[in-house]
Amino acid sequence: MYVPHAFQDDDLEDLTTFMRDHAFAMVVSSVDGGAPVATHVPVAVAREGGTIVLRGHFAKANPHWRRLEAGETLVVFTGPHAYVSPRHYDARESVPTWNYRAVHAYGHARITERDGTLDGLHALIDEHEADDRAPWDGLSERYREGMLGGVVGFEIVVERLEGAAKLSQNKRLREQERIADALLGSDDHAARATGCEMHRRLDSDVDRD
Repeated sequence: MYVPHAFQDDDLEDLTTFMRDHAFAMVVSSVDGGAPVATHVPVAVAREGGTIVLRGHFAKANPHWRRLEAGETLVVFTGPHAYVSPRHYDARESVPTWNYRAVHAYGHARITERDGTLDGLHALIDEHEADDRAPWDGLSERYREGMLGGVVGFEIVVERLEGAAKLSQNKRLREQERIADALLGSDDHAARATGCEMHRRLDSDVDRD
């Protein structure tokens, strides 16, 4: 991923939190220079020491899983994003841009056996229904095994992680604050979320100073 230095995000804890918060990811595979294949799936993100492990599953009917182990896999996590008007800049001759956050995780996937697939399912359930597992636990063993038979689990140990937080860091502080405030006042949910992220970063920088 092309990331100018000003927008690089290398904080492992911050990147892990971001991936968990935006866990509906895009899994991308390409084999022998062929056309890339992408599938959108929820992914469980685990931090094991300094290592990040991603777990998820495909529908067995989806042929993508057959290509997973043939080469490197890219998992893309995307977050809030918003159009930024040049009217917020000090200089008259300015062009519009787009602010966003994204993380690219690379690694070699492996297909999991039944117990590994079940662990991945449990991780997703614990992440999204930690307060009430009754809907899952209440399933009959026969139904649960039937559902397991219809999916293919995977696990990826992340070998390379790239984070981009393009949030107008290349602009003057007063410009960043104007942009963040304008986005917070937008009717668009994604724009407001981007404004919140900008303010969080600005407040964090002030705290560090």
